[in-house]
Parts: sequence; C-alpha cells; structure tokens
Amino acid sequence: MGNTKVLIAVKTYPTFSTKYDEIVCTAGFKEDGSWIRIYPIPFRQLDYNKQYKKYDWIELDLIKNKSDFRPESFRPRSIDTEIKIINHIGTNDNWSIRKNIVFKKVYTNLSLLITEAKDRNITTSLATFRPTEIIDFVYKEVSRDWDESKLISLRQCKLFEERNGKIDIVRKIPYKFSFIFKDDEGKESKLMIEDWETGQLFWKCYDKHNNETKACEDVRSKYLNDLASTKDLHFFLGTTKLNHFRAPNPFIIIGAFYPKIEKQFKLF
Repeated sequence: MGNTKVLIAVKTYPTFSTKYDEIVCTAGFKEDGSWIRIYPIPFRQLDYNKQYKKYDWIELDLIKNKSDFRPESFRPRSIDTEIKIINHIGTNDNWSIRKNIVFKKVYTNLSLLITEAKDRNITTSLATFRPTEIIDFVYKEVSRDWDESKLISLRQCKLFEERNGKIDIVRKIPYKFSFIFKDDEGKESKLMIEDWETGQLFWKCYDKHNNETKACEDVRSKYLNDLASTKDLHFFLGTTKLNHFRAPNPFIIIGAFYPKIEKQFKLF
C-alpha cells in the first residue's frame, strides 16, 4: 500500500500478547472513507510527538498484515516506520467534517452486519453502527491481573524500560463494560466496549473517589445519562481475529461517536 493517510477514529485500551507485547488496536478511515485497521503498534512506546490522538490525520508506510485474513488489517512496514501527524480534525459545526467521513456508510441492522462478516467474499470486520435504542449500560467485575505468562514475556522485552526499578505496565481495568441496545429490527444485543476513553474514564473516576463502585457508576452515568440520552450516539464496531468466524456475533464496540443531536435539518 505504501504511504497512506489515515484519520484515526479508534484506539482500544492497551492489552498484551505473547507475540506483540503491549499493543493498541488502531483503526480509522482512509481518504476514500473506507475503514482500515493498523496493528501492531506499541503506542505507549512511541516518542511523545508521535503519539497521535483520535481524529488526527496521520501518514505512514503500510503493508497488508498477512497474518490476518480480515481485509481491513494492515501493519507498519517495520517497527521503525515513521508516523507523521498531519493535522487534527476538531468538533466545529457539530463535528461536521468528522461526520462527512464517518457517516459515509452506517449500519442500523446488526444481523446484516454479522452476515457480511461471515461471508468470506466480504468479511466485513469494521463498521459504523447506529443503535435504534439504548436499553442499558452495565459493568461486571473481571480478573484484576494481567496474565502472568505475558508479563514474563514483557519483562524480557527491551522495548519496556524500567522506571524506578519497575516496568511501566498499564493498569488492567478490573471491570468489563457493555452496552445493551436494539437495532432497527428490535433485536436486542449486549456488546462489550473496549475503547481507550472508557478505560481512561474509569481510572479518572477511581482516582477521584478511591472507590471502584462509585467509579463504575460514574462511567455508567456518562455513557447512559449523557452520551446515550443527549448525543447522536454511534458505535464503532470491530471483530476480533480469533472469534471472527467462530462466535455467533463476533463484534465488540471499539469506539463511540457522539455529536450533538441535530435539532432541525439544515436547509442550506
């Protein structure tokens, strides 16, 4: 593919793998409005001036990720590939520039999207989705510790410099957050959200209260009482490579898009 411009729309919360160490799944839109997934990128190990934000246009040299059958998946040509941040797209005029790209193709029927994912001639694995109704936002306690075997691998990885004698490892979120919603056929679904912003919000609320339950309730209130109630909420959905053909519904929520609800149509 070569040098490619990408509008970053998704950064998932960091996780670990024995193959790639700490990774962040990055996804966004090419200039033609089509989706693209970029990994692996050791995001937190990038120089500060290379740590792109959501809705930054970036440019980098990409090649197809041959270890991933999903057509949207690419990777940097090498670990030394330069990432150039071109500019940032703001929220002026109720996110109008962002919407021009994000809304080029929007799904409202989850069954249709899953069918396209399972169709090996299409294999859709990234999509913008608009829920018809938000029913709830829930959380559930999960494991508090990273997998020990992966931590051992990290300790042996030269990418991670020790700080004060300790490896700088991102805090694991001890809760799973999920939306419960309906699509345009009234089909009810429950999907986990793994957006970087969700994780950051949890830790911000936890540091404020020093109480996990209060932190989770603050996250729930933000998504349910703010974004789902006062914004034109859309999901960015993505599949995992492992479950793409295996799970009945292989999608998770990897990001949220939430401009204000338009009060009236623009005439000009």
